Amino acid sequence: MSDRGDLLHGVMLDTGTTQSELSRISGVHQPSISQFLSGRVDLSDDQLDRLLSCMGRRLEVVRRSVEPELNRSERRSWLLHRRLSSQLTRTSLGEWRPTIERNLVRLREGVTGQPHVRNIEGWTSLVGRGDVVGLKRVMTGLDRDSIEMREVSPMGGLLSQEDRSDVLMRAS
Repeated sequence: MSDRGDLLHGVMLDTGTTQSELSRISGVHQPSISQFLSGRVDLSDDQLDRLLSCMGRRLEVVRRSVEPELNRSERRSWLLHRRLSSQLTRTSLGEWRPTIERNLVRLREGVTGQPHVRNIEGWTSLVGRGDVVGLKRVMTGLDRDSIEMREVSPMGGLLSQEDRSDVLMRAS
């Protein structure tokens, strides 16, 4: 069972509600409820909340901060890009563009295979559009796509040596 399916099952047990009864009350077909309970079909938070409300309950989603598990290289890259992101503006992007474009050419010549080729094209698109918000998102993101984009980053050579040394010292 999925976590949502487990929760639905537990409330059904607590309230003595059968699949058939929940189907009649909610209008959700009984086979769908069975699939939710077994985990064969994903149940969204909205769907779960709707089913729970039929049994006099509400769904409470608790959000909390979680530190991601980054390896040493990924963390170092994130910290360097984070520092650079704090300096990124429309103006600085214009000043950095020649260096970034040279780096993109060098990366295109030296990289083969996916996801690197796709990620270089992603950088090219963001820089070409002048998408400062999109660039900041990739530079600071902790999702797998952002981490992989930073593996072929064209942002090398933009931080001052002082900033770079400060970041690397803090990363140790």
